Amino acid sequence: MRARLCPRQYAPTMPTPRVASRLAPFGTSIFAEMTALAAKHNAINLSQGFPDFDGPEFLKHAAAEAMAHAHNQYARTQGVPLLNEAIANWCERRWGACDALPRDPHAQITVTSGCTEALAACCLGLLEPGDEVIAFEPFYDAYPADIAMAGAAIRGVPLRPSVSRGHAGHETRAGSKPTRRFAFNPDELRAAFTPRTRAVLLNTPHNPTGKVFTREELTLLAELCNAHNAIVIADEVYERLTFDGADHLSIATLPGMADRTITLSSLGKTFSLTGWKIGWAIAPTHLTAGIRAAHQFLTFATASPLQHAAALALSSPQGESYVQSLRHDYAERRRYLCDALTELGFDILEPEGTYFIMADHAALSARLKLTPDGAPDDFAFCRWLASEASVAAIPPSVFYHNKAEGRRLVRFAFCKRPETLEKAVACLRRALA
Repeated sequence: MRARLCPRQYAPTMPTPRVASRLAPFGTSIFAEMTALAAKHNAINLSQGFPDFDGPEFLKHAAAEAMAHAHNQYARTQGVPLLNEAIANWCERRWGACDALPRDPHAQITVTSGCTEALAACCLGLLEPGDEVIAFEPFYDAYPADIAMAGAAIRGVPLRPSVSRGHAGHETRAGSKPTRRFAFNPDELRAAFTPRTRAVLLNTPHNPTGKVFTREELTLLAELCNAHNAIVIADEVYERLTFDGADHLSIATLPGMADRTITLSSLGKTFSLTGWKIGWAIAPTHLTAGIRAAHQFLTFATASPLQHAAALALSSPQGESYVQSLRHDYAERRRYLCDALTELGFDILEPEGTYFIMADHAALSARLKLTPDGAPDDFAFCRWLASEASVAAIPPSVFYHNKAEGRRLVRFAFCKRPETLEKAVACLRRALA
């Protein structure tokens, strides 16, 4: 009689996770990691940048109407005609008369599944293995991964806190105190360009710092791109979310840049509809060719009914009214959270745009003795925030090549309801008392 084997002898061996070498260094996105930590500790989530309120009702009704009227099959790969035209008109109202305006929206605008897909399509469709891409760090975590998937290399130019009364290209309020803002060293930017530089990945308004690049800064960047024959991939998803006179300027509108700039944006941040994933890429036809070559094999097309609603968002007075109201609301929430964090002992770098605040936690971390040597550690601080203060935030060192640049910082999102922010501040006050 055959002897019975212990059940554990039949247990299959779990295979080792297999990840392509291009992506293995990046691991799990920090946004997923911190959102999971928030859920574990039942913490208020000020980490991931999505609103905890819904987008405008008229757009949800428009999407339902589009579904009811049979707009449910594949859209054109470059986008629903109505939306391509609405994006072109949106640009014209923002940019004015300039060479960068898409003269043919059906040939120069590509609708994508969010700006995230547009970024991937740009990298995969326009970069060659061995190319170099300059990006300002800290950078959104998809940037180095997208560049790596294309076989290219990223060269970081750090943004560091500096003290100024305002920069050329931004209005400064009368009698304003010196403020800290993130800035780059022009010599470090010049040194980043090499014979292998193919592109600059520019994010303005900038996540996670909240920086809005000035005309002076963009002019220098444009001059260097023209001198080195480099293109610019401009991620402008926060284009309408600026504060205190820091006006957003699209680099495509500067002299010599219309033929070498791809401008990316999306519906999600401007209209509080991040889950719709409606993005777009605006570029001259010779660059659009590369974008579409990749886009057709990534997603091919984006959700048809949502594109019809997006066209209404960008073209209607209701849409513009919503944006103005949202900017006003965010300005108040930004002011509230900046003031509260300052009162609690953080050193704040007030954002000029986006809906994020970068705060220096070094003094608080030293008082809390979160590390043996008292040195600031953003991961240790964010773990403490989630477990002891029931508030989740993002540790920004993940956005730097040189992790030391971000260890004394923490990023909070204020794209939340006022009551959410008030509850978070109350939790922080109790924990830090």
